Parts: sequence; C-alpha cells; structure tokens
Amino acid sequence: MEQTAPRGFSEGLNADSGLIKTVAMVTMVIDHVGAIFFPGVTELRVIGRIAFPLFCFGIVTGSQRTASMPKYALRLLLGGLAAQPFYMLALNHTAMQWNVMATLLLGLLSIWGMEKDRYGSRVWAPLLCLAAAALQQMDYGWRGVLLIILMYLARGSRGGLSALMVAFCLYWGSGSGEIRQLFGLPLLPETDALSPLRPLVSLLSSFLRLQGLALLSLPFMIVKTSSGIRVPKWLGYAMYPGHLLLLWLIRLAL
Repeated sequence: MEQTAPRGFSEGLNADSGLIKTVAMVTMVIDHVGAIFFPGVTELRVIGRIAFPLFCFGIVTGSQRTASMPKYALRLLLGGLAAQPFYMLALNHTAMQWNVMATLLLGLLSIWGMEKDRYGSRVWAPLLCLAAAALQQMDYGWRGVLLIILMYLARGSRGGLSALMVAFCLYWGSGSGEIRQLFGLPLLPETDALSPLRPLVSLLSSFLRLQGLALLSLPFMIVKTSSGIRVPKWLGYAMYPGHLLLLWLIRLAL
C-alpha cells in the first residue's frame, strides 16, 4: 500500500520509507565491508555512496512524521552513544571522531529550530549546528548537516530536490578521486582534444568521482514505489551499532 507524503513534501517524492531505509542500511553495510575488508575494491565503496543521502532523506521524512521531536532527537543521541565504541573499533577512529549519528542529530536539530522559529531560531539553529559540525570532527561533517538542511528546504518540489542533489554531488565529488572503471568496464571512452565527444566526456567525468556518485541515491527519492516493506523502529536504530560490532568481531576472528 502506497504511503502518503509527509507534511510539506511534494507528492512527486517517494514516501516509501520502508524501502528507502532498507536500501540505506544494505548499502551502508556494503560500504563498511569494503572499508574494513576490501579497501581496494572501488565497487563496494561506490555502492556505499548511496547510503548517506538516503539516511539524510530519512531524517527529513521522519521530522515531518514524528509525533515528538524531542523523543526523535533523544533516540538519535542514544543510538550515537551506543555506536561510538564500535565505530572506533571497527573503523579505526578515535573518541574525538564522532559517528554519523551525530551528523544526523545536528541535521534534525537544525530542522527543529527552523520549524519552531522561536527568537530567530529559523536562522541561528541551523547556523549553530553547522558550526558545531565544522568544529567537531564527525562523519560527513558540516557538509552532511548542510545536505539535510537543504533537503528539508527542497522537500516541496521533486525538481528542486533533484537540482539540489545534482549540484551538491558535483560539489561533493570535486574533492574525491575519479572513478575510471567499474566491474572491469571503462566508464568513459578515450578522446583526444579535438574530438566532438570531448565536452560530453568532460561533463560526465565531473560526476564520475567517488563522492559525486552519491547521486545514485536520487532515484530512490524521486521515483515513487509501494514496496510494502515495514522496518521496525528498533531495527533502524540497532542496525548501525550492531553491524559495526559484528564487523569488528569478524575482523578479530580473521
């Protein structure tokens, strides 16, 4: 059964939260398996780029569906605290490098401040959250918080969200390595300076960078589906620390 769009969302956006959560969790696990066990396998990291934008989209969706913003924020905080030891052990981080739940929490707090709009919180809340993410090292940092804020602002238009993702992924990808081939197949033809295909190849190469391929997440947000998948709330929060613990134990065993 197709779900109704959350408050303030365009009817053209995908409201199938069960499918989006499932894809986000599966691609996250694939990304971390690649990072821990197969760091040289680019394909696993590319697949993993799908996860974070979908989690951001889930925060925006959840903020419009939750009955209690304080409880939602508290669940993210507790989930982040529970995950931090396993984040450090599995991915070789320190206590001063916070996991992605901190980024998602700051994104949610930004939305909360914008919606409440008390004493100018529509302005200072997102700025404060961005500053906190810039000052404290965490997964995806201030760019991740900014993506959540921009997704929230663009939620009323499928075209707006699509344009946002294209622009953001071009910017995001500019600082990451170029992906020349996947699964042994070249992604772009070789061209010389005088080839009529040169401008097109140059344009495509702008997207074919590791972080830029986060754009692969966009179809899950703008193509409406009705999978009927139901993800228990507890699983959504337990999956992050749980899979990190499992991967750490497997690494110890190996």
